[in-house]
Amino acid sequence: MQKVITDDLEALLDILPPHIRQALYGQKDFRELLEVVLDLGRPPEARFLDREITLNPTEINEQDIEYITSRISVFGEDNRAGIERTLHRISAIRNRKGRIVGLTCRVGRAVFGTIKIIEDLVQTGQSILLLGRPGVGKTTMLREVARVLADDFGKRVIIVDTSNEIAGDGDIPHPAIGSARRMQVPTPNMQHAVMIEAVENHMPEVIVIDEIGTSLEAQAARTIAERGVQLVATAHGNTLENLMMNPTLADLIGGIQSVTLGDEEAKRRGTQKSILERMSSPTFDILVEIQERDKVAIHRDVASAVDAILRGDPQALEVRRLDEKSGEAVVEHIKPTTDVRKPARNNKPENRDIKAPRLYLYGVNRGRLEQVASDMQLHLHIVPGIEDASLLVTSKKYYRQKPQRIKDAENRNLPIYVLRGNTPAQVRQLLSSLYPVEVTERDNSFKSALDEAKEAVEAVKNGQESVELSPQSAYIRRLQHLVAERNGLFSQSTGKDPNRRVRIFRV
Repeated sequence: MQKVITDDLEALLDILPPHIRQALYGQKDFRELLEVVLDLGRPPEARFLDREITLNPTEINEQDIEYITSRISVFGEDNRAGIERTLHRISAIRNRKGRIVGLTCRVGRAVFGTIKIIEDLVQTGQSILLLGRPGVGKTTMLREVARVLADDFGKRVIIVDTSNEIAGDGDIPHPAIGSARRMQVPTPNMQHAVMIEAVENHMPEVIVIDEIGTSLEAQAARTIAERGVQLVATAHGNTLENLMMNPTLADLIGGIQSVTLGDEEAKRRGTQKSILERMSSPTFDILVEIQERDKVAIHRDVASAVDAILRGDPQALEVRRLDEKSGEAVVEHIKPTTDVRKPARNNKPENRDIKAPRLYLYGVNRGRLEQVASDMQLHLHIVPGIEDASLLVTSKKYYRQKPQRIKDAENRNLPIYVLRGNTPAQVRQLLSSLYPVEVTERDNSFKSALDEAKEAVEAVKNGQESVELSPQSAYIRRLQHLVAERNGLFSQSTGKDPNRRVRIFRV
């Protein structure tokens, strides 16, 4: 089918002050309007598909803000409101006292026909996860999937609608979802509970969810999938590799764990002894990366795709795009480029050229992190702001509170690692997962240091007065002290770093 777009644009324009509304009507491409941005003391701005403009030089005042807020629904805890029976979204920016000082009025459009590019996947009954950057059309496609499954395939579809973005504002859902039913969510932190309620109370065959973003929601999704219900959802991240790096959401694709192999097994596989493996079956069978509005990349078997990436040999991507003339999907297979680290083989130097992760710490003890890294002989790259980071590291306490910095990171699709606690064990687990190659490449030197301690123990037991070992890090020295203690001998550290070393002796 050809795409049909309904946007109720006049309903959004009607809530805007007259001087802004008239300026928009004066634009030739006002039908391609994406959103209007209004901030106190600044001129109003409009964002279109291909451009951004200042609508007029008149600065926004409190009366303009009041004009709009009096014509829309009440803002929820997520600072979002809407216009009843439309898909438009109005988001508020507040000052420290809670007063609204800015508004983003976003046009909501129902686009019929977007499902064409993945319709065959939806028909399989398998669970599908949609990824893509903000504004690329994830929610639009999700809405169309709900309608097609409910109307064309006659399935019982329940939409868990956290911010009323899928089915619109008000108690009567937008016609764009067809006969699918909609459950509203009182507050964003209740989404996981409503997901479980949907499957327990309403016997759905399909559950549709927008923006799975927390570990509780990921756990709820797994629970639903294990009950045999088809899931269609969106999540933060642009690619499968992004999701694998996000410890909060990695469970959606099976979770990642570090495994140490025995010598024989490592030799048989031709890999390092320490490798990354998938922990369990993925919650979602199929993953769709929405690259552009009419272009997607598809992983038909998420389990196989994750395993291949962890082996360092990612599979060819199935890329689809809609032909503008025929409206049919054109399919091609492309070998992807990836930043995922290949397993080291024979300690070849080419495996050392991977860029170190750029860490932004929030609510985490930096001194402890650097001390553990020093013990593990790792060099950390800690950055001052999230705009420079490739991973945000925070504690469980701060992640639950969801301060603005955490929200900013999620809006940027920045992977977040949540430490259960600021303990050395938790920090060591984090660093081992971030630097698997570096840690494994030090296995030989680590083993040599312990072997040296054991040889020294034997020499002292055989009559030698004392043996001084090679300089080592504090962590390895502690282990060497333990070797001496278990053998009934004494030990002490001497010298100054980086030449500090252990001496083993008898009294």
